[in-house]
Amino acid sequence: MSKPVQIGDYLIGKDQPCFIIAEAGVNHNGDINLAHKLIDSASEAGADAVKFQSFISEDLVTLEAPKAGYQVKTTGESGGQYAMLKALELSAKQQAELKSHCEKVGILYLCTPYEEKSIDMLDKLDVDAYKIASTDTTNTLLLRYIAQKGRPVILSTGMCSLGEVETAMTTLCENGLKDKIVILQCTSEYPTPINEVNLRVIQAMEYAFNCPVGFSDHTSGIGATPWAVALGACIVEKHFTLDRCMKGPDHSASLEPLEFKQLVQTIRNVEVALGDGIKCLMASEINNKPKMQKSLVVKHDIKAGEIVRAEDLTCKRPGTGLSPTWVDMVAGKVAKTNLKSDEILRIESIVW
Repeated sequence: MSKPVQIGDYLIGKDQPCFIIAEAGVNHNGDINLAHKLIDSASEAGADAVKFQSFISEDLVTLEAPKAGYQVKTTGESGGQYAMLKALELSAKQQAELKSHCEKVGILYLCTPYEEKSIDMLDKLDVDAYKIASTDTTNTLLLRYIAQKGRPVILSTGMCSLGEVETAMTTLCENGLKDKIVILQCTSEYPTPINEVNLRVIQAMEYAFNCPVGFSDHTSGIGATPWAVALGACIVEKHFTLDRCMKGPDHSASLEPLEFKQLVQTIRNVEVALGDGIKCLMASEINNKPKMQKSLVVKHDIKAGEIVRAEDLTCKRPGTGLSPTWVDMVAGKVAKTNLKSDEILRIESIVW
C-alpha cells in the first residue's frame, strides 16, 4: 500500500477521507472580490481546499498563442491566449490576501503556478503544496524547479501517456520529492466525454507508481467524481463557480455552489457506503433475519424414534429454527419427539 502524503493538516491516501478541492481556477474573472466570494462559498459547500492559479502571462504564452477549442467556445474567437489570460492575472499581494482569507474560514489554500516567478511567490507564501497542471506534466524544467522547493506536489496528468507520467514522476523523485507526490487522472477536454474519462487509470497508476492517486473531473455536472471515489480516488478536484453563465473560459464546465455542496455530500455518502469490506450481519438486518430467512420444516408427521430423512424436510420462513444449512447434519438422525407436518425443526427435536 502506498504511503499517505501530508498536505497541511490532511493526510492524502488510502484509508483517509477523500480530499476535496474546489477548483476556483480563474473563475474570479480577475476580480479579487469575486475570488473572496469563491472562498466563502467553497468553505460553506464543505470543500477541504480551494485552488486558484498564478501566472505571469508574458512568461506563460507567446503573443501569438491561439486559444484552445473549448476556450474559443467559451470566450469567443477574438484575441489569443495572451489577451485572455492577462485579464485573469492575480498579483502576489492578491494571492496573499486569498491565502489569509482561507486561513480565517478554515479551508486550505492551494494554487497552480505556471512559471518560475509564481513558484517562488507561492514558496514565500508558504503554500502547503503545489498543484502542477496537466499542461506542465511534460515540462521538465518546471518540474525540476518546483521539486527543489521540497513541498508536496499534486500532479495532474491530462493529455499524457503513462510513459510521460513516468518521466514526470522520475524527474520529481530524482529532485527530492519521493513520497511527496499525489497523481490525478485527468482528461483535458471541457466537458470531458463520458467515454474518455477512463477511471480505471486511477488503479493502474496507483499500481505503477505506488503513490496516492485521485481524479480531476471535467465531466458535466457532478459527473464521474463519486464513481472515482468508489473506485479508490483519495483526492478529487472539480471546477467551481458562483454562476455558470458568467463569461470566462472555465465557468460553463464548473459546478455552482449548491451543486458543489451536493457533490461533497455524495462523496461522503459514497465513503460511508463503501464500509470496511468485512462481510457480516449488519445492525439493520438483525430483526429481519429471523423473519425473512428460512428454517428446516417437517413435510409430514414423524414419530419419535423414527429416522429423519432429507426428503422428509423442506425449507420455509421464518428462520427461527434450524437453518437449512443443517440439512446434511439432520439427515439420518432420529426424531426425539413426535413431529407434526409443517412444524419448524429445532435443535431439541433431534437425538444428537
